[in-house]
Amino acid sequence: MKVKDKDILIARGAGEESPGVRKHGLDGFSDSRTKILHPPIETSWELPSLKEKKASSSSSVKSVLVYPLKKLRRSKSMQMILEGPRDFKDEQIVDSFREMLFVEGLLPPMHNDYHTLLRFLRMRDYDMLKAKEMFLNFLQWREEFRVDMLPKEFKFTEYTEVKKCYPNGYHGVDRHGRPLYIERIGLIDLKRLLEVTTIERYIKYHVSEQEKTLNVRYPACSLAAQRHIASTTTILVVNGVGMSNFSKPARYLFTEIQKIDSNYYPETLNRMFIINAGSGFRMLWKAVKAFLDVRTLAKIQVLGANYLHVLLEAIDPSNLPDFLGGQCSCSDSGGCLMSDKGPWNDTEILEMIQAISLRGEINDSITSEESLTPNKVDNDFRNEDDVSGKAMGPEMACKEALRKIDGLEAALGGVSYNMKTLETAIEDARMALRELEQQMEKSTK
Repeated sequence: MKVKDKDILIARGAGEESPGVRKHGLDGFSDSRTKILHPPIETSWELPSLKEKKASSSSSVKSVLVYPLKKLRRSKSMQMILEGPRDFKDEQIVDSFREMLFVEGLLPPMHNDYHTLLRFLRMRDYDMLKAKEMFLNFLQWREEFRVDMLPKEFKFTEYTEVKKCYPNGYHGVDRHGRPLYIERIGLIDLKRLLEVTTIERYIKYHVSEQEKTLNVRYPACSLAAQRHIASTTTILVVNGVGMSNFSKPARYLFTEIQKIDSNYYPETLNRMFIINAGSGFRMLWKAVKAFLDVRTLAKIQVLGANYLHVLLEAIDPSNLPDFLGGQCSCSDSGGCLMSDKGPWNDTEILEMIQAISLRGEINDSITSEESLTPNKVDNDFRNEDDVSGKAMGPEMACKEALRKIDGLEAALGGVSYNMKTLETAIEDARMALRELEQQMEKSTK
């Protein structure tokens, strides 16, 4: 694919580009519009070839999904799998970015994780000031859109009807273990879609799916594949699509979703295959490209009817729906795009994610006291009775952690799959914290 007027540099880490790439624009001079195309956030650039897969059939996607999870649960590497390997230069600049945000009081604990900050830095080519602006816009949007309240406040009751007139969904994983997302754009009935839902409600549904992908699908795929997964492979089926499909409501829906994905969920696309592209779509594509970031364009491959061999290089046939030439039909689920098939539906994996998430909450409560300075301490971690405004001590940190455990235990009480694993994790953490509190009490006497 050709990208005019702009160059794309392929970078291996912060401030480091691949050998042989150009550092100047097409005219030989430095171009401020130059964009850097970073390797996938999982730090794995090349997908396995089909020949490699044939040589090692035992490592197919099927075997990925039946990995002995009991053995994985006992392993101390679960957290490492979820966190993934870290580039040294990336880690340095993420730490600097985190410190800058923290000093200015702009770093909520909920979005203080390494990968969230890295996504925004990568999207702005490691320019901390530009990444800061983007990150603050992200926080403001989440508050205004009430993203964190969607699970409680928003129920997409029209889900089944919407799927009939807008066939799309997650279905399995690619050969690397990333979630596979498919849309059959040529079958969208926009008139019927606007009868069963509204654009505003559909956008809320889209956001809720993005949240599920970040918080459930990526961690589940990481545990199943035993490697860090942080991006999605997408297939858009566009047969029959042309300029006539790009009506005013369709343009609005497309631009809103694109704006949300680019601005608030950056660096989550691994590759996109647009298949069955006819002459009508190719005319439309010239207009659509104007809405897309040059970095996103570099990840898109437009194919005609002869697409199957390309898809099979990236996706195992068992994870490819039969309407695309694969082997899966999901007949017991009403079709592949209704199934939401993937490791994120495995009960045992979900239990492990819940347990790891809970331990992370506890660790954050304990370590936050060490990282906070007296002048910038968050209100949630202050001793309200301390009129001097000093940060609370270790004993208060322990009590605060125990209070959070009680709240989490109560909140998770109604979840069917949390019982054994979460109860054990909660009790272990409670005992450890009480022991620590008792030791600190003794040391102060």
